[in-house]
Amino acid sequence: MKRVIALQHYKCETLGALGDALESAQIQWKHVSIKDGERPDLRAVDGLVILGGPFSVYRFDLYPFLKTETEIIKRVLAMGKPILGICLGSQLLASALGANVYAAAQPEIGWLPINLESAAHDDRLFRDVPEQFVTCVWHGDVFDLPSGAVSLARSAKTQCQAFRYGATAYGLLFHLEMKAEMVEACVGAFESRLRTAGIQPEHCVMEAGAYIEAASSIAKPVFGRWAELVRQHRD
Repeated sequence: MKRVIALQHYKCETLGALGDALESAQIQWKHVSIKDGERPDLRAVDGLVILGGPFSVYRFDLYPFLKTETEIIKRVLAMGKPILGICLGSQLLASALGANVYAAAQPEIGWLPINLESAAHDDRLFRDVPEQFVTCVWHGDVFDLPSGAVSLARSAKTQCQAFRYGATAYGLLFHLEMKAEMVEACVGAFESRLRTAGIQPEHCVMEAGAYIEAASSIAKPVFGRWAELVRQHRD
């Protein structure tokens, strides 16, 4: 059976809908915490997911475990195994590929429109996905498109919301994996951060109720196709 590990930074930020897709594809998965000292055997896994978290990639001095995660990403890239970075994970993937990661002019938080680039029309994950859809966006940092990567999506405030590097490495700055219970858990965990950013926590939950069903209908095929990449991978 194929196996995937997900580098997790906060308990509320889980695989969510991606976990459902992996299970449907009969792929085993496990959350792994590098910051708590766990060290996975990369030879024994078939795919890598890097989840979100409230950390800045450019502050290795404050978060030294992110340097370890960057090295893990580089090793998995060299192995040619499928990678999917989500939010912080996409920033770590971009950094591992040599791109600049930096603070955005202002945080981008809410259920917001994502616009696909023309390259997404023929992309393995995003083909047949509507050119615009609404999903959860929650980040304070952004990144430049890595050299050699293909931009797949943007938003009104962020030039690069998704990219592909090679055939099997993807970075998604937005949270297509969110499920209703995850939204509530994350809002509870980061309530003070939301208020500091001028966001009413209860508004995030209300918005989720309006948009999450449609977002989930997009998450299912996108994550299902990434799971298929894992199933088809050969060492």
